[in-house]
Amino acid sequence: MNPIAHQPDSLPAPSLAALAQSDALVALIRTEIDAAGGWLPFDRYMERALYAPGYGYYSGGSMKFGLRADDGSDFVTAPEMSPLFAATLARPVAQALDASGTRHVIEFGAGTGKLAAGLLNALDALGAAFDTYSIVDLSGELRERQRETIEAEAPALASRVRWLDALPAQFEGVVIGNEVLDAMPVRLFARIDGVWHERGVAFGDTGLRFDDRLVSAPQDIAFLATVEAEHDADLAADGIASAITDDYVTERHEAALAFTRTVCTMLTRGAAIFLDYGFPRHEFYHAQRVQGTLMCHYRHRAHGDPFLYPGLQDITAHVEFTGIAEAGVDTGADLLGYTSQARFLMNAGITDVLGGIDPSDAKRFLPAANAVQKAVVGSGDG
Repeated sequence: MNPIAHQPDSLPAPSLAALAQSDALVALIRTEIDAAGGWLPFDRYMERALYAPGYGYYSGGSMKFGLRADDGSDFVTAPEMSPLFAATLARPVAQALDASGTRHVIEFGAGTGKLAAGLLNALDALGAAFDTYSIVDLSGELRERQRETIEAEAPALASRVRWLDALPAQFEGVVIGNEVLDAMPVRLFARIDGVWHERGVAFGDTGLRFDDRLVSAPQDIAFLATVEAEHDADLAADGIASAITDDYVTERHEAALAFTRTVCTMLTRGAAIFLDYGFPRHEFYHAQRVQGTLMCHYRHRAHGDPFLYPGLQDITAHVEFTGIAEAGVDTGADLLGYTSQARFLMNAGITDVLGGIDPSDAKRFLPAANAVQKAVVGSGDG
C-alpha cells in the first residue's frame, strides 16, 4: 500500500460549494469501492474523477480552461494562447479535406470552442469546402461555452456546427483531437522488489489512497521487464531494457488505444489528426521516468496527488504514441505522419501565418510571436 501525502496548503483553497461537490464525488467513489470489495483499479477512479455525471472534473461545471489562476481556471491549451495555432492547423485540415474529397470535420473535446472558432474562420479564408463541423464533448457546461465562443467569433459559420452525443457508425472527413488522449483514464502498474502490481484505489482512515495488488502486468510491460540478457544490447540504444528497474511506475493507455481503434474504424475516408503531450515507446519507458507521467493540474499549478480535490482538478498522463500509431494501423489505417508538435507546426507553416501580421504593429505582432515561440519551443513532448 502506498498512501500519498496531501499538500493543499500550497494551492488556492476551493470555495465551500466546490468542496461540497468534491465531497459528494468522494462519497460516490467510496460507495463504488465498497461495492467492489474495497479496491478499484486506478483507471476506474480516474474515469469517475473526471467524468462522473454532475460531479466529475469535465462534467461538473468548473472553469478548467483559462489564462490565469485568478480567473478560476486550471490550465491553458495552445488554441487559447493564440489564434495562430488554429490558423496553422487549418492548413493540413484543408489539405486532407481536399485530398480525400470529403466535406466534414469532427473535433473531440473542443474545450472552450476557441480552436473550433479559429478553424472555422481559417478554413473559410483558405477556401476549403466543408459542410459541417461536428463537436463531440461530454460536458454540457463546455458545450455552452463552445456555442457562445463560436457564435461570437465565427458568427457567419456557426450554422454549420453541430454537437453529437455519440460517434456516428461511419464518417468521411477529418477528425481532430487536441489534448484529448491525455485526458483518458489510464491503468497504473508498479514494479516493486522485482514484482509487478496493479495500482488501484482504496479508502482508509486518511481517505482515498493508492493500494497495490499483485497482478500479471500487460504483456508489453512484462516483456520489457523480463527481457533476456542477450537482448539487452539490442534494446539498450532505445533505453528500454534499462528502463524497467526494481522500483518503477508506469501507465497503460487502454482507453486511448480503444478510442483510436474506434475512430479509425469509423473513418471510412479522410484523416485523423491527434495533437497531445507524449513520447514514442522507447522514450516513454525511460530509465529516468521511474514515477510514470501521471500529473494533476489545479489553478495553473501541477502536482502529483490525484486524490486532492477529486472532481476539482484535472488528472492527466502523457501518451505512449507508438501504441496509438499501432492501434490505428491495426485497423487498416495508414500512418501519414508522426512527429513532434513543434515540427508539425513548423511544417504546417506557422511562421508563414505569423508573417501575415505586420511586424511594425507591435501590439499585435509581439504577443503573436511570443505565442508562436511558446507553441513551438514548449511543445517538444507533443
